[in-house]
Amino acid sequence: MQDRPRDPSGPVLRIGPVLGIETSCDETAAAILDADGRILAEAVLSQLAEHARFGGVVPEIAARAHLAHLPDMVGSVLRAAGLGWGDLAAVAASAGPGLIGGLIVGSGFAKGAALARGLPFVAVNHLEAHALTARLPGLLGEAAPAVAFPYLLLLISGGHCQCVAVEGVGRYHRLGGTVDDAVGEAFDKAAKLLGLPWPGGPALERLAAAGDPARYPLPRPMLGRAGCDFSFSGLKTALAQRVVAFPPGPLPRDEAADLAASFQASVVAVLADRLSHALAAFAARHPALPPGRRLAVAAGGVAANGPIRAALAGAAQAAGFTLAVPPVRLCTDNAVMVAWAGIERLRLGLADPLETAPRPRWPLETLSGAGEPGGSPQEAA
Repeated sequence: MQDRPRDPSGPVLRIGPVLGIETSCDETAAAILDADGRILAEAVLSQLAEHARFGGVVPEIAARAHLAHLPDMVGSVLRAAGLGWGDLAAVAASAGPGLIGGLIVGSGFAKGAALARGLPFVAVNHLEAHALTARLPGLLGEAAPAVAFPYLLLLISGGHCQCVAVEGVGRYHRLGGTVDDAVGEAFDKAAKLLGLPWPGGPALERLAAAGDPARYPLPRPMLGRAGCDFSFSGLKTALAQRVVAFPPGPLPRDEAADLAASFQASVVAVLADRLSHALAAFAARHPALPPGRRLAVAAGGVAANGPIRAALAGAAQAAGFTLAVPPVRLCTDNAVMVAWAGIERLRLGLADPLETAPRPRWPLETLSGAGEPGGSPQEAA
């Protein structure tokens, strides 16, 4: 079946202010961008307090929170942008992958608004939104030109860990990915082992800053292995074995800090090594790309980690690439990237029928071809 059908019966597409909605996990977010990608208004509501006592995101709680807060949030960003519904050109919403309850809330609201106002609806792949964030105007500096295709994406978050050649809107070639845990998931599990609060990634980074990264020799899975795949399950198990060797009860602060620093050092080394392999694969795929055009982009929540950003920048520089990382607020889930992905698709005349269903699983590579004129990619088997 067709993956991203165009709606021939829908309204004529125009480029103008686009409302983006993000509800794929535990952030409720809305943003409005103008036709050139300038951010007119944005808002994000975190649900950390609602989920912290459970040690992770509870899908039902997340969906209910989206339902409770999204209408008022959309109203607030419209007022902040000085716009009314009649000023919008389209509505875009994350339609997958993610928690199905939240996706239903966000895409359902967007469809209702599009239907009521006669606007095009864009069902945005959340991973594509991360992939295209690098093309937001001004990401590499106000005077820098817009990021051009192709470039390499390292997507590292709580649910995703993959290297992708981004070759156009809707044109993606997966170079490698995790065979087990995503790196953000590994951080959260490691933090829980160390008695840290959820979300674990930021807490572990803070604790690691006070520790000795050489104290505990933890494994570095797939380091040096050919290809661009990742694995973090064995590293997590090795940390668990270190923790259970201590007497029952909370770990001493200095021991916990050393374990956190050692764990983080292993993750940093693995990510830098895997990125180096992906950069080589990307360069081989695009041999004619001049040195000044070789760009690697790190996106996703884990890209906010300071030591990881520094290591990735070093790996990119060693390979003759420039590393671009969005501002921290655009690394984590947000609606700016959703609105921008909507604009990118609208520029190609792509919109979606209101019957488009949200998808808890929606691999990025299944979009390949959707951004080409006349493209009709097929759903992956």
